[in-house]
Amino acid sequence: MTGEPLSDSPFRDERTARDEAPQFVLPLVVRLERAEPPTRTDALETAARAVLTLLCDPRSEGDGEWARAVRDWQDARIRKVVRRARGSEWRKAAALPGITVEDGGAEVRVHPPVPLDGWPRELAKLQVSGTELEDPEEPAEPAPGVPVLWLNPDVPMSAGKAMAQAGHGAQLAWWRLSAAERDAWREQGFALAVRTAGAARWKELVESGLPLVRDAGFTEIAPGSCTVVAEHPALVG
Repeated sequence: MTGEPLSDSPFRDERTARDEAPQFVLPLVVRLERAEPPTRTDALETAARAVLTLLCDPRSEGDGEWARAVRDWQDARIRKVVRRARGSEWRKAAALPGITVEDGGAEVRVHPPVPLDGWPRELAKLQVSGTELEDPEEPAEPAPGVPVLWLNPDVPMSAGKAMAQAGHGAQLAWWRLSAAERDAWREQGFALAVRTAGAARWKELVESGLPLVRDAGFTEIAPGSCTVVAEHPALVG
C-alpha cells in the first residue's frame, strides 16, 4: 500500500490523472558548508521535518499565501527536489519565501511549491548532484514511541535523493493521521527517526499496510521502486 488509492498514488510510476495536471515541485535546500557538513541521518530527518512543517504552516492552509501552490502541487505528482547551497548561495536561498528547519547540526530550507519549469533563479542555479553525506557511526536505535521512516536496504540512494524520499514518507504518514494525531505530532516538534531496515524487517514493513512510497522513477532509481515505509505509532495495529 502507498497511503493513497493504488490507482492514483502521487508516487506510482504508472501514468494517472495526476500526470494531466500542471506539475509542481517542492524545493528543499540543504546547507552544505565545506567545513562542517551535516551527517547523513541528520540531513534526512531534518528534511522530513521541513516537509511536515510546511504542510502545517498557516500560509499553506485555507486562504494562506502558499495554499494555492500547495494544493496544485498535491493535485499532481508529489515531487520534491533537494539542492545544496553554501555561503552566499545559502543566504540568497534563505532570503526567498520559505521555512528553515534546523536540527542535529543540519539546516534545511523548504520553499513553497513552484512550477516544474518555473524555479526562482536563486534556486535553479543550485546543484542537485554531489549531495553526498556520511554518518560517522551507526545511528542509535530510535527511541520508543518515535515515528520511524524506514529506508529500503536494497535501494542505494544519494543523500539528496534519500532526503526527498524521507519527505515523501513523512507526508504519506501525515495524510493518514487524524487531526488530533497531527496536532500531537506537531506539539512534539515532529519527532521522528530515519533508519535503514534490515532485510527481514523490510519485508515485514512492506506487507504491513503502513504508508509505503513507490518512487515514480524520475531520477536515480527504477520506476516503482519501494523506498520508504512510514511507521508512525498511531498507524500501527
